[in-house]
Amino acid sequence: MIFQPHDLLWVGAPGALSGELPGWVASQWRSALPLVVRRDSDPEQGRIPVGIRGLKREQRAAAWVDPAQVVRVLAPEALSTPQQLLASPFVSQQPLQAAIQLAQQRWPWIWGITGSAGYALVTEVPVMHHQSDLDLLIRCPQPVAEQALRAWQQFVSQLPCRVDTQVETPYGGFALAEWLRDGQVLLKTARGPLLTRQPWGPQP
Repeated sequence: MIFQPHDLLWVGAPGALSGELPGWVASQWRSALPLVVRRDSDPEQGRIPVGIRGLKREQRAAAWVDPAQVVRVLAPEALSTPQQLLASPFVSQQPLQAAIQLAQQRWPWIWGITGSAGYALVTEVPVMHHQSDLDLLIRCPQPVAEQALRAWQQFVSQLPCRVDTQVETPYGGFALAEWLRDGQVLLKTARGPLLTRQPWGPQP
């Protein structure tokens, strides 16, 4: 299996997690709930870096998982279909209404839903509320025309909630709004953030 940042994954038992975990994890997280792949690396042991979500916004914890413990993986792109969105018990909330409008358009790339909206879609845990942001992911293995990215940004700026779009390249991820505004970005990589004007090129 290939694990990418923002993927959701499930493990067979709570004991599959390693790392220094805060006390709330034991009471709020169970193995039926997904973990979120984060950016980091473990070249010695080959473990997967994951994040754990709690019910409160500030409850986030970093952990590690052995790939052999993973029983299921779901990419954010699987959550952006109209069928998935319309079947959610949270369909009336603004972030999902915004996502439905996006899903009704044709785009020249694959996109997915991350953050609280993505987590709520998968788990039906009420971590999203009516005024939550909609966090989105665009997969861009190759550079795309700036005009197309601006068309996306123009569309999401008119949606009924705040939208944050992350663009994923083979070298890391960056905020689309920052790229369009400044022409350079803080590229998030497994080795830490890098300021660059070439997010699709090898980084030093």
